[in-house]
Amino acid sequence: MGSLNRWWIAVAGICLQMALGAGYAWSVFRIPLVKEFGWSISAVSFTFSISWFFLGCTSVLGGLWMSRKGPRIVAMSAGLLWGGGVFLASFAANKLWLLYLTYGVIGGTGLGMGYIVPIAVLVKWFPEHRGLITGIAVGGFGAGSLIAAPLASKLMQSVGLMPTFAWLGVAYAVVAVASGFFMQNPPEGWKPAAWSPTSTQISQRSDRDYTLPEALRTWQWWALCGLMSINTMAGLSVVSQAAPIFQELGKMTAASAATLVGVISIANGVGRVFWAWISDLIGRKPAFIAMFLLQAFLFWTFHLIASPVLLSVAVFVIVVCYGGAYGITPAFAADYFGARNMGSVYGLMLLPWAFPAAFAPLLFAYLRQSTGGYNQALYLIAGLMTLSMALPVLVSPPRGHKLAKEAEVGKGVAV
Repeated sequence: MGSLNRWWIAVAGICLQMALGAGYAWSVFRIPLVKEFGWSISAVSFTFSISWFFLGCTSVLGGLWMSRKGPRIVAMSAGLLWGGGVFLASFAANKLWLLYLTYGVIGGTGLGMGYIVPIAVLVKWFPEHRGLITGIAVGGFGAGSLIAAPLASKLMQSVGLMPTFAWLGVAYAVVAVASGFFMQNPPEGWKPAAWSPTSTQISQRSDRDYTLPEALRTWQWWALCGLMSINTMAGLSVVSQAAPIFQELGKMTAASAATLVGVISIANGVGRVFWAWISDLIGRKPAFIAMFLLQAFLFWTFHLIASPVLLSVAVFVIVVCYGGAYGITPAFAADYFGARNMGSVYGLMLLPWAFPAAFAPLLFAYLRQSTGGYNQALYLIAGLMTLSMALPVLVSPPRGHKLAKEAEVGKGVAV
């Protein structure tokens, strides 16, 4: 395919990710659900944790299924699961367990299986811009709530709380399935005309493609999991409670907070593209170090912010850094383990990521409810980010495996 066609595939990938990324708008439902059914803050927040946990658990299934059946069927099936789960949540009035099952388990499974598809597809179509294209691929996911948050808020006012889930579920399914139809891999051995990797790109990449079992035997695979998990724990804690934070700390109305959640989603999307692009320029490691340093400073000083404007700016910057890890890590994984098995290698990284991703928002909500404020949770995250700055300094690409293997083969022939 020509360059025009691969960019149309990129556009479809962004639309698919926006439909899936609407899950970030969950905080808009937190206060209405608490008021309507008397559930606790942590009980309602647990729905978000379940969905993100299943996103992490099922991404590798999507990656493995892609390797057998191709990306189109996986993307379309994922769209049906995500939209169907949200639609079925409309029947969960006074049934918290049903909300967990539909929005959390079913919807989260669709999120995980669909999320990995555009990433794995586009990194093969754009080998010359791995950071930028993976940032664009996941940027749509981060920006999904830009539309979903204010739309959900308006729907709740016009049709009610639970019917809103039904309308949104149908919309998510239509967009995701239609976009998923365009997902396809390039032909075997394809690369852009007249392109070859630079010496800098070669120095930052492994010497061969790794299978999933081979990647799991390297310490670098686990290190990349750690980088993404730590960054996610920090950002997702704030993202999952964004609307209440604006209302409680910034003294904003529910409508204003919902609008700002949508605006903050821009930061999520911008961060994925911006930091991924930066990582193409300065390297993946320096980009991660910069994100960790910036977040540590903000979390240590967050409690001093009194102005609604400064609060919005601080949250915006934190979410920019939060989104950055999702833009950088797929390119990081492709650099270190090759693009051929990207779906399964990066998809499984979301499994160890799922545990802190699910745990952190729940802990953040629990500390808020038990202490009556956010300070303890903010200090905990600040300390974690400070200690973790050593990790991106230490990580390096796996080297020498191909040469060692060839030496063994040569030795056997000589004998």
